[in-house]
Amino acid sequence: MRETRPNPQEILKEINKNEKDSKRGKLKIFFGYAAGVGKTYAMLEAAHSAIAMGLDVVVGYIEPHTRPETLALLEGLELLPNLEVAYRGLVLREFNLDLALSRKPDLIIVDELAHTNVKGLRHEKRYSDIEELLDAGIDVYTTLNVQHIESLNDVVASITNIVVKERIPDRIFKNAFQIELIDVDPSVLIERLNSGKIYVKNQAKKALKNFFIRENLVALRELALRETANSVNKEVMINKNENFYHTNEHILVCLSSSPSNSKVIRTAARMAEAFHGKFTALFVETTSSRELKEGNIERLREHVKLAKDLGAKIETVYGDDVAYQVSEFSKISSVSKVIIGRTKKKRHLWSRFGIVDRLIELAPELDVYIIPDEEENVEDINKICLNKEKITIKDSLKTLGILIITIIISLFFENLGFSEANIIIVFILGVLIIAKETYVRIYGVISSLFSVLLFNFFFTEPKFTFNAYDSSYIFTFFIMLVSALITSTLTNKVKVQANKSAITAYRTNILLESSSELGRCSDLEEIILKSQEQVSRLVKKPVVVYKAKNSQIENIYNYKFKDGSELSDKYINLDEQGVVLWVINNRKYAGKGTETLPGAKAMYIPVLGQEDIGIVIGIILEEGEELEEGEKSLLIAMINQVSFVIDNYILEEAKKQALMQAENEKFKANLLRAVSHDLRTPLTSISGSASLLLNNNFDEETKRKLTLDIYDDSIWLINLVENLLSVSRIDNGNINLNREAQLVEEIILEALQHVNRNACDYNIEIDLKDELLMVNADVRLIIQVIINIVDNAIKYTEKGSNIKISAFSKGDNVIIEIADNGVGISKEDKEHIFDMFFTSKKNISDSRRGLGLGLALCKSIINVHEGEIYVRDNKPRGTIIGFSLQRFEVNNNETSNFSY
Repeated sequence: MRETRPNPQEILKEINKNEKDSKRGKLKIFFGYAAGVGKTYAMLEAAHSAIAMGLDVVVGYIEPHTRPETLALLEGLELLPNLEVAYRGLVLREFNLDLALSRKPDLIIVDELAHTNVKGLRHEKRYSDIEELLDAGIDVYTTLNVQHIESLNDVVASITNIVVKERIPDRIFKNAFQIELIDVDPSVLIERLNSGKIYVKNQAKKALKNFFIRENLVALRELALRETANSVNKEVMINKNENFYHTNEHILVCLSSSPSNSKVIRTAARMAEAFHGKFTALFVETTSSRELKEGNIERLREHVKLAKDLGAKIETVYGDDVAYQVSEFSKISSVSKVIIGRTKKKRHLWSRFGIVDRLIELAPELDVYIIPDEEENVEDINKICLNKEKITIKDSLKTLGILIITIIISLFFENLGFSEANIIIVFILGVLIIAKETYVRIYGVISSLFSVLLFNFFFTEPKFTFNAYDSSYIFTFFIMLVSALITSTLTNKVKVQANKSAITAYRTNILLESSSELGRCSDLEEIILKSQEQVSRLVKKPVVVYKAKNSQIENIYNYKFKDGSELSDKYINLDEQGVVLWVINNRKYAGKGTETLPGAKAMYIPVLGQEDIGIVIGIILEEGEELEEGEKSLLIAMINQVSFVIDNYILEEAKKQALMQAENEKFKANLLRAVSHDLRTPLTSISGSASLLLNNNFDEETKRKLTLDIYDDSIWLINLVENLLSVSRIDNGNINLNREAQLVEEIILEALQHVNRNACDYNIEIDLKDELLMVNADVRLIIQVIINIVDNAIKYTEKGSNIKISAFSKGDNVIIEIADNGVGISKEDKEHIFDMFFTSKKNISDSRRGLGLGLALCKSIINVHEGEIYVRDNKPRGTIIGFSLQRFEVNNNETSNFSY
């Protein structure tokens, strides 16, 4: 026996699902086969039991009952007020979802899971209300009859001859935490009906003649028992971890607009459930698909929605050969079973095989299941809807013009002695051009007929009549007509296919382009704007993007048209923003084209990522507009791209923050270590000098020397603190430049007044190429830069060394350089000399090592001034540190305003 090993990815997927489900509320369904079996009664009894266990229980909605036994069970239960909604002159009672969410009990009772809400409420169906309650972490008790399960709709209809309108997707039933079957014998149910415990007398009589026939009830009871048994069996398998994962079976159902296609879809869904296999619904879009009547288009949309509700993945392929497209898709996607409908439509005379026969021939390895169509007069889904084609003046004039040109050319060829066969070719060429240049197929058909008539009129004897002497012309006319029609049809098909190929290529290109474009975005704002642009290009509709934070809309990115205008308030108002907030809070689609808040002006899609991104993309859809399935698939793929890029951006930002945090911690540690180490020397010196002065046993010269030492060390400490404060202010962006025009000479002279007192032991020279050289800068900060660089030169050179300060103009800048003839700086040290806390390992002349802040502060100050600072060797010996500042132009008339 072959061992079946579980797929690790499936295990991981199930673990993630379990984590999500642990935060979700639990759904318990009281399940029956018909009204009156006692579902509501059992549910209310269970509610009382839950209260006895200490749970907070409220009744959200109970269908009005006249049965005293059921009404009596409502006593002692908290009842939420119903929502009263005016509809077509009536006031209807509905479940108040918002009140239930704000109340947030442990358990809520909501009757009739399959109920359809009144138009205008948030959700079209009550099961969507219940899903929102479950997402909010609230447990729900509800009731359901077997005939309301979507996949059983056809089976129930075949039993009762009644098509149930209110249905729920199978996933709601399958995902329920618990199914409790409420069962009574059909004879007991009929007795209850006769005694008026279910319906009033007139309704009861009608029900007994239609739905409540014993044979119907027995069959429905069997269905309910089977569904309950399947649910229990699945739970047992999950608990035993047996046959839990999908098998290799892959069920494919073909979508169409045929009325019987819903039956085919439901059959396929039941088969996929029975085999525990994958389920895919495939739509083959042919040339004639876009020419379906409005009723067929609407029916096709319903079938797509039905397949989605039943858990199918929707796929779309393009091509006129349906059987070939299905077989190729099946091979690529490893499909094992194909479910297809067979209609009573007769095969064409020239068609050797029907779709089913060709599919079997093309893919003999597939299991093909054919579901016969039992309905009469089923309309061919490929039937052309000619009345939908609009005849335009432009195309009519084109057709007329091309026919006239064809006649002129043909007459010219006739005068040249060309044969009739060549003239016929000219007319067929004219038909081909007409089919290519016009947008409606009818022009090709009309031009084919007129070509035969015109050829007969102008080029056969007797000319200028519609008669023909030669009887063989009848055959010529027939061949000419058939050739023209075939040419027209093929040209139209090629044109349509080329158009589809262009659309497909366009969409694929946008998708690929989006991947690279989004990857190049540097921040979240740019990602959002690029996403808005790309989504709009894909669907060719206006797109609005909302960004929210803490359940509040933070920013709205309105759509800009080519003329610079934006969408009006009609599309961006408080109602639309309310829909957006619901999408953000529930992480689900909503708006036009969905079952939630369908009255909105746009379809709103959340950008879901690992984090709560809070971004919603709104696609504006006008009345009656709806996105194609192909567009939806690509749209979802693009939004997933956006989500991936935003997740990466958030992750990178988190890494940067973590790195910055680590750097800050390192900065603090280095600062504390450096301060504690480097402050010890001057503080010890100050303390020692002060202690000696207290003894008062020294002469005046010694006292003066000790006092100067205290003063020097104090100045060193003050400069150190000033540097620390300046670095902090600049790095935090808390510094405002007080730019003013000032002579460079005055700045240098002022700086030399505050340098190290040991400067007198050095030969300091000032070299100015232009005495009127001026800069536009914050003078106080530039003085600090010069002081720090000169002090650095003094610190790392021997006494008696030369220090030269030079300034000159270079383009729009002023360059100031401080050069010394010391030992110089190594190549390795040059790379880090402007880094925070960097100090050279060389011995320094004043025996006091600094914190390594002086040159780092210089770099920060020069960067704030949008200048550059650099270091280079001084030939033949020493170092030059220079920086650039913005030069200030001075007119000769203004020089008198400056004093020296």
